[in-house]
Amino acid sequence: MSAQKKDPNRYTEIRNSKALRDYFVEEKFEAGLALKGTEVKSIRAGKAHINDAFGRFEKGELWLHNAYIEEYAFGNIYNHVTRRTRKLLLHRHQIRKIGQALKIGGRALVPLRMYFKEALVKVEVAVCSGKKLYDKRDDLKRKVVDREIDKAMKDRRR
Repeated sequence: MSAQKKDPNRYTEIRNSKALRDYFVEEKFEAGLALKGTEVKSIRAGKAHINDAFGRFEKGELWLHNAYIEEYAFGNIYNHVTRRTRKLLLHRHQIRKIGQALKIGGRALVPLRMYFKEALVKVEVAVCSGKKLYDKRDDLKRKVVDREIDKAMKDRRR
Protein backbone atom coordinates (compact mmCIF):
# COMPACT_ATOMS: atom_id res chain seq x y z
CA MET A 1 0.00 0.00 0.00
CA SER A 2 1.40 3.40 -0.95
CA ALA A 3 1.79 6.24 1.50
CA GLN A 4 -1.05 8.73 1.60
CA LYS A 5 -0.33 12.16 0.16
CA LYS A 6 -0.61 15.12 2.48
CA ASP A 7 -3.70 17.23 2.14
CA PRO A 8 -2.59 20.57 0.59
CA ASN A 9 -5.47 22.42 2.25
CA ARG A 10 -4.28 21.39 5.70
CA TYR A 11 -1.01 23.30 5.57
CA THR A 12 -2.01 26.82 4.72
CA GLU A 13 0.04 29.93 4.28
CA ILE A 14 -1.42 33.32 5.10
CA ARG A 15 0.18 36.16 3.12
CA ASN A 16 0.19 39.91 3.63
CA SER A 17 -0.91 41.13 0.21
CA LYS A 18 -0.30 44.81 0.99
CA ALA A 19 3.26 44.49 2.26
CA LEU A 20 5.23 44.35 -0.99
CA ARG A 21 3.02 47.01 -2.55
CA ASP A 22 3.39 49.52 0.29
CA TYR A 23 6.92 48.87 1.60
CA PHE A 24 10.52 48.35 0.52
CA VAL A 25 11.63 45.15 2.28
CA GLU A 26 15.10 45.58 3.75
CA GLU A 27 15.72 42.52 5.94
CA LYS A 28 13.64 39.41 6.68
CA PHE A 29 13.47 37.31 9.84
CA GLU A 30 11.67 34.06 10.70
CA ALA A 31 9.96 34.34 14.08
CA GLY A 32 7.96 31.97 16.19
CA LEU A 33 4.62 33.07 17.56
CA ALA A 34 3.27 32.53 21.09
CA LEU A 35 -0.28 31.22 20.51
CA LYS A 36 -3.10 29.44 22.29
CA GLY A 37 -4.42 26.08 21.10
CA THR A 38 -7.59 27.42 19.53
CA GLU A 39 -5.54 29.99 17.59
CA VAL A 40 -3.43 27.25 16.03
CA LYS A 41 -6.56 25.37 14.97
CA SER A 42 -7.99 28.51 13.35
CA ILE A 43 -4.75 29.16 11.47
CA ARG A 44 -4.74 25.55 10.22
CA ALA A 45 -8.23 26.21 8.86
CA GLY A 46 -6.91 29.35 7.11
CA LYS A 47 -9.03 31.75 9.19
CA ALA A 48 -6.43 34.47 9.80
CA HIS A 49 -5.45 37.84 8.30
CA ILE A 50 -2.20 39.77 8.72
CA ASN A 51 -2.82 42.58 6.22
CA ASP A 52 -3.26 45.22 8.94
CA ALA A 53 -0.76 43.71 11.38
CA PHE A 54 2.49 45.35 12.50
CA GLY A 55 5.29 44.62 14.93
CA ARG A 56 6.33 46.79 17.83
CA PHE A 57 9.42 46.77 20.05
CA GLU A 58 8.39 47.13 23.72
CA LYS A 59 10.57 46.62 26.81
CA GLY A 60 13.15 44.50 25.01
CA GLU A 61 10.56 42.21 23.37
CA LEU A 62 8.83 42.13 19.99
CA TRP A 63 5.04 42.03 19.81
CA LEU A 64 2.69 41.46 16.87
CA HIS A 65 -0.28 43.85 17.00
CA ASN A 66 -3.58 43.82 15.12
CA ALA A 67 -3.23 40.34 13.62
CA TYR A 68 -6.69 38.82 13.20
CA ILE A 69 -7.15 35.13 14.02
CA GLU A 70 -10.80 34.14 13.90
CA GLU A 71 -12.33 32.37 16.90
CA TYR A 72 -12.24 28.60 16.55
CA ALA A 73 -15.66 27.36 15.45
CA PHE A 74 -15.66 24.40 17.84
CA GLY A 75 -14.09 26.29 20.72
CA ASN A 76 -15.66 26.57 24.15
CA ILE A 77 -15.49 29.22 26.87
CA TYR A 78 -11.68 29.16 26.64
CA ASN A 79 -11.69 30.49 23.06
CA HIS A 80 -9.18 33.27 22.30
CA VAL A 81 -9.66 36.98 21.65
CA THR A 82 -9.41 37.66 17.90
CA ARG A 83 -7.13 40.73 17.86
CA ARG A 84 -4.92 40.31 20.91
CA THR A 85 -1.22 41.17 20.89
CA ARG A 86 1.00 38.13 20.40
CA LYS A 87 4.65 37.76 21.32
CA LEU A 88 7.18 37.18 18.56
CA LEU A 89 9.83 34.62 19.49
CA LEU A 90 13.33 35.35 18.18
CA HIS A 91 16.92 34.99 19.33
CA ARG A 92 18.23 37.80 21.50
CA HIS A 93 20.72 39.02 18.87
CA GLN A 94 17.92 39.18 16.27
CA ILE A 95 15.71 41.17 18.66
CA ARG A 96 18.57 43.58 19.30
CA LYS A 97 19.21 43.97 15.56
CA ILE A 98 15.53 44.65 14.81
CA GLY A 99 15.30 47.09 17.74
CA GLN A 100 18.24 49.11 16.40
CA ALA A 101 16.76 49.13 12.89
CA LEU A 102 13.38 50.37 14.18
CA LYS A 103 14.99 53.26 16.09
CA ILE A 104 15.97 54.74 12.73
CA GLY A 105 13.04 56.84 11.55
CA GLY A 106 10.67 55.76 8.81
CA ARG A 107 10.96 52.00 9.35
CA ALA A 108 8.38 49.48 10.43
CA LEU A 109 8.25 45.80 11.34
CA VAL A 110 5.76 44.20 8.94
CA PRO A 111 4.66 40.54 8.84
CA LEU A 112 4.94 39.16 5.30
CA ARG A 113 3.48 35.68 5.76
CA MET A 114 2.35 33.22 8.41
CA TYR A 115 2.93 29.52 7.82
CA PHE A 116 3.51 26.14 9.44
CA LYS A 117 6.98 24.70 9.79
CA GLU A 118 6.44 21.13 10.93
CA ALA A 119 3.91 21.62 13.76
CA LEU A 120 4.96 25.17 14.68
CA VAL A 121 3.45 28.42 13.46
CA LYS A 122 6.08 30.78 12.06
CA VAL A 123 5.80 34.38 10.94
CA GLU A 124 8.13 35.93 8.40
CA VAL A 125 8.62 39.52 9.54
CA ALA A 126 10.63 42.18 7.75
CA VAL A 127 12.11 45.54 8.59
CA CYS A 128 10.59 47.79 5.93
CA SER A 129 10.54 51.40 4.87
CA GLY A 130 7.45 52.91 3.33
CA LYS A 131 7.02 53.59 -0.38
CA LYS A 132 5.94 56.95 -1.71
CA LEU A 133 3.21 57.28 -4.33
CA TYR A 134 5.71 57.76 -7.15
CA ASP A 135 7.51 54.55 -6.11
CA LYS A 136 4.25 52.64 -6.43
CA ARG A 137 3.68 54.14 -9.88
CA ASP A 138 7.18 53.08 -10.97
CA ASP A 139 6.44 49.53 -9.83
CA LEU A 140 3.21 49.46 -11.85
CA LYS A 141 5.02 50.75 -14.96
CA ARG A 142 7.74 48.12 -14.51
CA LYS A 143 5.12 45.36 -14.24
CA VAL A 144 3.40 46.52 -17.44
CA VAL A 145 6.72 46.58 -19.32
CA ASP A 146 7.64 43.10 -18.03
CA ARG A 147 4.24 41.77 -19.06
CA GLU A 148 4.63 43.20 -22.58
CA ILE A 149 8.12 41.72 -22.91
CA ASP A 150 6.86 38.30 -21.82
CA LYS A 151 4.01 38.50 -24.32
CA ALA A 152 6.39 39.49 -27.14
CA MET A 153 8.75 36.63 -26.28
CA LYS A 154 5.88 34.18 -26.19
CA ASP A 155 4.62 35.36 -29.61
CA ARG A 156 8.14 35.13 -31.02
CA ARG A 157 8.54 31.50 -29.92
CA ARG A 158 5.59 30.43 -32.04
